[in-house]
Amino acid sequence: MSSADAFELYRSGLTLLERGDHHAAALPLRRARDLEPSTGMVREALGRALFGARQFGDAADEFGALVELEPMNAYAQFCLGRSLQLMGRHREARPPLTMAALLKPDRADYRVYRDRTIAVLDRDEPEAAAEADAARALRAEQVRAQLPPRDDA
Repeated sequence: MSSADAFELYRSGLTLLERGDHHAAALPLRRARDLEPSTGMVREALGRALFGARQFGDAADEFGALVELEPMNAYAQFCLGRSLQLMGRHREARPPLTMAALLKPDRADYRVYRDRTIAVLDRDEPEAAAEADAARALRAEQVRAQLPPRDDA
């Protein structure tokens, strides 16, 4: 099969995805992914199909692969975090949800889901919350130490 075949499979999967048939969409999208594993748009569409089919583990794998390909993709970070969150893996969900919220500060929904995970961790793992607070303080101090002086001072 060729790249043209992969594109046709991708388009077929997108059509099914747009119709809301997530399970059926995953079939051609998996085949397209197997033909073009480094194509981000295929990974994203397959991740969306798997997420919609409530196959959160497989969706997390696809969004994780997409994050490796495109680390600054806020949507991929968010979807990875949500997939992990819905499996109850809040500790793992926190970094991608935080990254998504940082990359797209105008997206209130990204902040809401990040904050929900933080709240679960704070409630369920008080020692982890204390560690996270200390790590945040250290990172903030490191960032302040790296900032150049203002020119207008």
